[in-house]
Amino acid sequence: METNLPSNNLPERRSETRGTDSRYYSVQFTTEGLDAFYQFKLWNISPKGLCILVKEQSEVLHHIEVGDIIEMTYYLADSGGASENLKTQIKHITKNEDGRFKGHYLVGLSIL
Repeated sequence: METNLPSNNLPERRSETRGTDSRYYSVQFTTEGLDAFYQFKLWNISPKGLCILVKEQSEVLHHIEVGDIIEMTYYLADSGGASENLKTQIKHITKNEDGRFKGHYLVGLSIL
């Protein structure tokens, strides 16, 4: 099984295979209290969810919580900038303590 995160020899706990194959390349959103839209590349994609990396110091982390439902704009990978607006739920916000993405949070997204 191939992932974008470094191997740490822990067994995979997810029930579905992860990969980078998806119809979406990035996502953009804003929430109440943010003055701008934020755009993130999608990572760690599975059939049931998506993940974005958010820097530890990002203002975004002060404006999202697990369970929030946000209207997000998803940009299609092979469409020259076409996008879809989809309601999305924040599934988890997990700090990455070491490795390639140290200093970032993994934010799990689920399109509703």
